Amino acid sequence: MAKLNIIYYTGTGNTEQIATYIEEGAKSAGAEVEVIAVDSADESSLDADFIALGSPATGAEEVAPEMVDFVDSVKDKLKGKTIGLFGSNDWGTGEFLETWKEELEDAGVKVVGEGLVINLAPDDDDKIEAAKAYGKEIVG
Repeated sequence: MAKLNIIYYTGTGNTEQIATYIEEGAKSAGAEVEVIAVDSADESSLDADFIALGSPATGAEEVAPEMVDFVDSVKDKLKGKTIGLFGSNDWGTGEFLETWKEELEDAGVKVVGEGLVINLAPDDDDKIEAAKAYGKEIVG
């Protein structure tokens, strides 16, 4: 059985909610899933077939510093892995996720699709289904 570890940072709870829907989608596709808050994550958190990383947009469309610090500390272990990227934003276009994706791909990481950006909370069927579908896509 494929294993997905979802590592995230949340400020208001929105990114954490997205993580739970990604988890549901991946489980429905037959994966074993563990959801880990970034402050509890370490190198061993990358011991999975697939990884998903989540962050809210902060400041001027930037990945949260907590996620940047974690990813920088494990970037070598991410090389060659297939990962999903997701996050929540309040305004803007989701540029923070595009930039994050480019940085990771430049470091030799394979990112699934374009990633998933949800404005504010995943509080309607479209947003919830998008998160579940991305969970399936990551482990697909």
